[in-house]
Amino acid sequence: MNNYKLLTPGPLTTTDAVKKEMLMDRCTWDDDYKQVTQTIRKKLVELAQVDETNYSAVLMQGSGSFVVESVLTTTIGDADKVLILTNGAYGERIVEMAKVLQLQHIVYSVPYNEQPSPLEVRNILENDAAITHVAVVHCETTTGILNPIDEIGEVVHSFNKTFIVDAMSSFGGVPMDLSNGQIDFLISSANKCIQGVPGFGFVIAKIEALEKCKGTAKSVALDLYNQWEVMKVDGKWRFTSPTHVVAAFAKALEELAEEGGIEARYKRYAKNNLMLRERLSQCGFKAYISEEVQSPIITTFLYPYEAFSFDHFYHEMKKAGFVIYPGKLTEFDTFRIGNIGDVHEEDINTLCNVIENYMAVKNNEN
Repeated sequence: MNNYKLLTPGPLTTTDAVKKEMLMDRCTWDDDYKQVTQTIRKKLVELAQVDETNYSAVLMQGSGSFVVESVLTTTIGDADKVLILTNGAYGERIVEMAKVLQLQHIVYSVPYNEQPSPLEVRNILENDAAITHVAVVHCETTTGILNPIDEIGEVVHSFNKTFIVDAMSSFGGVPMDLSNGQIDFLISSANKCIQGVPGFGFVIAKIEALEKCKGTAKSVALDLYNQWEVMKVDGKWRFTSPTHVVAAFAKALEELAEEGGIEARYKRYAKNNLMLRERLSQCGFKAYISEEVQSPIITTFLYPYEAFSFDHFYHEMKKAGFVIYPGKLTEFDTFRIGNIGDVHEEDINTLCNVIENYMAVKNNEN
């Protein structure tokens, strides 16, 4: 099997050291393993630039969507109402969850290439006093757009509402301060910018907000409050945890620190992203969203010409050692290339060379 570079928004390419951590079997009841969990929780709070007296980290089994649903079912009661901001597929997934969970909700939707307006959020909150929660995706990987959570959070806080941020593909790769963004619940996943592997997600939450959630959840397995109550004692998970994944994540956190923390990782991602967009622009690929709102996480490109075959392009890139991502838009034909993971300048340079050669051949054929 070839060792591909995964240029996706996660799962992503991990280091050999992270992979190696998964070669040892661990017991969920063992004190050493429980201490690993506690260390992870502590480090996550530190990365969020908040302190443990006001915030706590809770780990939850499953993919990122499992954890988003755990927050929704745990924090939003029958008498509550959530305003959901959408400009992509992952915001729309939150809406789908709200419908299935039968949560009272209202949707503020904007086109995929636009950011939701803090001013419009203010207008909605002014006109609907029943709203108790606001939920938004930070980096919408449908397009790669980065939404203005600090500005939105300031509005939400001014109305004394609970602010839920899906930072699945941005936390660990984009600097953020939870207290500055007035975030009550931040959600992310092991297999994103911290560069671990899939298997669990996590929530960094205000303790005051968490304490209000007792008895709200309509799920046993996804009850975030009960998970927190058990986990905060000694690091024990309520149900079987992904032990190999947890150990790999602990190693990934160490590697993040060795790289220089979130700021250093952000600079690497941003440099990769800039090179990618500039080089691909020169050979005919236009980015779907403007540079001003582009995250360093993933970029969506429009097909360069009408007869462009993504399937052929994908397999040619795979032959060269790179796995890219199809698009998620319905209005336009697009594909996506991610920058996160163990991907460096030389990798992006090699990829761009491959794409330039591919386009040169195609242009000669035409």
